[in-house]
Amino acid sequence: MSACSSTPVPILAFTEGAKSLSQIQQAHAFMLKTGLSRDTFSASKLIAFAVANPEPETVSYAHSILNRIESPNAYTHNSVIRAYANSSAPEVALVPFREMLLGPVFPDKYSFTFALKACAAFCGFEEGRQIHGIFLKSGLVSDVFVENTLVNVYGRSGHFEIARKVLDGMPERDVVSWNSLLSAYVEKGLLEEARGVFDEMEERNVESWNFMISGYAAAGLVEEARELFDSMPVKDVVSWNAMVSGYARVCCYSEVLEVFIEMLNSFTERPDGFTLVNVLSACANLGSLSQGEWVHVYIDKNGIVIDGFLATALVDMYSKCGKIDKALEVFRATSEKDVSTWNSIISGLGVHGLGNDALEIFSEMVYEGFKPNGITFIGVLSACNHVGLLDQARKLFETMNSVYGVEPTIEHYGCMVDLLGRMGKFEEAEEVVKEVPAEEASVLLESLLGACKRFGRMEQAESIAKRLRELNPGETSGYVQISNLYA
Repeated sequence: MSACSSTPVPILAFTEGAKSLSQIQQAHAFMLKTGLSRDTFSASKLIAFAVANPEPETVSYAHSILNRIESPNAYTHNSVIRAYANSSAPEVALVPFREMLLGPVFPDKYSFTFALKACAAFCGFEEGRQIHGIFLKSGLVSDVFVENTLVNVYGRSGHFEIARKVLDGMPERDVVSWNSLLSAYVEKGLLEEARGVFDEMEERNVESWNFMISGYAAAGLVEEARELFDSMPVKDVVSWNAMVSGYARVCCYSEVLEVFIEMLNSFTERPDGFTLVNVLSACANLGSLSQGEWVHVYIDKNGIVIDGFLATALVDMYSKCGKIDKALEVFRATSEKDVSTWNSIISGLGVHGLGNDALEIFSEMVYEGFKPNGITFIGVLSACNHVGLLDQARKLFETMNSVYGVEPTIEHYGCMVDLLGRMGKFEEAEEVVKEVPAEEASVLLESLLGACKRFGRMEQAESIAKRLRELNPGETSGYVQISNLYA
């Protein structure tokens, strides 16, 4: 009786429907007891989970199962190689590939494709070159998938001459072959070379156009990106997002909104979360509350879940447009917050002069189990600064590193020096400045010099101005401020 027919259907169904590694381990335990774990067909069902969930721990577990199969086949080996190639540790894919080279199952074209895909992922030129050599000696017939991946390996590792040689030598090329070289040029920022390949292509798909538009947009060349975008025969959501993010990157916020309206009027693609985050950011930077509110209505009307980045964008938009009460409402209604969502509301409360509320939200954040980061502390220290909460700011600054493991940066020091200067605590402020490397101290001293001016501390101002001149002999800001103070 074959393994397939003797395997109990319930365990197969359970394995195929597994949602977590622990469930796979339960199925594996059952198979170990029944001896099924050594059967190739049964074990392949366990390994398949790693392909769908390519986390290093999951793939490593699948690899251990592979090594215990009595008669592994190319499919089980390829599944593990493929899973590693798609994981965050693609270089490990070469381990099961090397195991295949030792026999008894020799790599087939899929083995080579997945191993080369792994090399492309970690820019492994030398490893890819060796696998290329093994493939040429293997006797396997030339394959378009293997050669497309080779173009990608050589291109992504910067060896464009070899990539082009492989492309030109292919007996059969498709649009993916050209895209492999095109995307490699774009990834390296070689847009002129990429455009040359793009213009040379006899056939293009949406991906080809998107590579070029995204490349131009990422380089800030939005006019070139827009020219291509307008020429596209068919656009998808990636095309629209490339233009939206491109305009946002160069602060052309009005154009972001224009493209968004065009997208809605096209009736071909619906905006996704990425689109909406960029549009809300544009509304925030333009201070366009009415547009931001319209986007919020669109989100609710279309049943789009508000969480994570989208919640953060809405909170930020309402805060920057002067509607902190609405920002709080969105924040409270968001069930799945992330650190950026907390940071956004803390910063917004601080800007609106609600320092005590910002501190309460910070305490709530910690209580809920979220770990503050550097941006969190910039927000909460700035909130203290706005309303003069010196004692609270001191405590937060002291516990940043010792309690939360966040190393203070020049921005955090700047918040403290500014607050101490505003409160007339000049000696303490100077002690804080001493903790900063000399090359970064200028901006803090300029802040402190401004505080001396407000308090009429002439002697201290002269001392600080002297230090500024020593640090930056060619900088005039210290002279200007001390001159204003004398005046």
